Amino acid sequence: MIIQPKIRGFICTTAHPDGCAKHVQEQIDYVKSQGKIEGPKKVLVIGASTGYGLASRITATFGAGASTIGVFFEKPAGGPRTATAGWYNTAAFEKAAKEAGYYAKSLNGDAFSDEMKQKTIELIKKDFGQVDLVVYSLASPRRTHPKTGEAFSSVLKPIGSAFTNKTVDTNNGTVSAVTIEPANEEEIRQTVAVMGGEDWSMWIDALSEAGVLAQDATTIAYSYIGPALTYPVYREGTIGRAKDDLEATAHQLADKLKAGGGRAYVSVNKALVTQSSAAIPVVPLYISLLYKEMKERNLHEGCIEQMYRLFSERLYTGSEPATDEKGRIRVDDLEMKEEVQAAVEMLWEQVNTDNLLQLSDFESYRAEFLRLFGFGLEGVDYDKDVDPNVPIEGIES
Repeated sequence: MIIQPKIRGFICTTAHPDGCAKHVQEQIDYVKSQGKIEGPKKVLVIGASTGYGLASRITATFGAGASTIGVFFEKPAGGPRTATAGWYNTAAFEKAAKEAGYYAKSLNGDAFSDEMKQKTIELIKKDFGQVDLVVYSLASPRRTHPKTGEAFSSVLKPIGSAFTNKTVDTNNGTVSAVTIEPANEEEIRQTVAVMGGEDWSMWIDALSEAGVLAQDATTIAYSYIGPALTYPVYREGTIGRAKDDLEATAHQLADKLKAGGGRAYVSVNKALVTQSSAAIPVVPLYISLLYKEMKERNLHEGCIEQMYRLFSERLYTGSEPATDEKGRIRVDDLEMKEEVQAAVEMLWEQVNTDNLLQLSDFESYRAEFLRLFGFGLEGVDYDKDVDPNVPIEGIES
């Protein structure tokens, strides 16, 4: 079939296998162009198919020479439907890893479930024995609790009062005001249940109890803080409440693991175009302005640059990583530079529909969004008839 992007809201409902493969190869090439990392050797990535999770898996493999197991929930192609981007990403990654002589296998299913945890443990026992790094990078709008069966759904809302600010329609470039009504207590509870630290803790407990977590293992999850202008809808909203819970979980896990020399951290990463960030009002406009300022200052990083820096300059330097006053690793340091934020704030006051393209890097935002799904990559023939049915060689049923 000839595959073109089909946008519905903030989601692209198609993905291009050749484009996704090219995008993955670009990230591999970047890591290979950098220095080797004296890092982990047997790695589990939970949420391994897109964004920071995929970049972590690529960095571990091609930077540190690690064997990896990836867990995710993606859909293969079927009928007139393409596979999801994460499916194609994983197929490309595993093919490249195996060609380079690295072990790479994946498990596809509900990472929140006890069944998936058990399948993962069995695979680790069979092929690894133990893992020395566990990356937790799940991004899901829903979760079913494995013990109670309760179904939770997350929301993107402020807490306490309604929030009004600028946003941009990523389809047509219209800048307008958006008002988001506040969450109630039940919505807050459910968002924390989906995006907080409970499942991360369940994974580490299950791995530890099964004896497949190395004594000196490291585990890390990813968070975001961002600028004051996004606080009401992000850091001080429902997502922020969930991130607070995630960060509290890191301290609890660190206390559990430290007796054996293990470590647990949250890394606060830079704002980037991801499937998750595209869904948050206000954030796409902020990212468009941020990209312009960071590129002009030669400070811009994508997922793979962020993860390579996290591994090589924070986690695996031979000493404990520097953290902020709350114990978080900060690789959002370039984004949060005073001069960058001051420039973005000034542009924020000025930006409107008429001057959006002049004041921001909105075109790059849209291009980056499409690249997530394999579109707009140089050297890919998008008029060519391609087979959407791409297998993942190392997938475990």
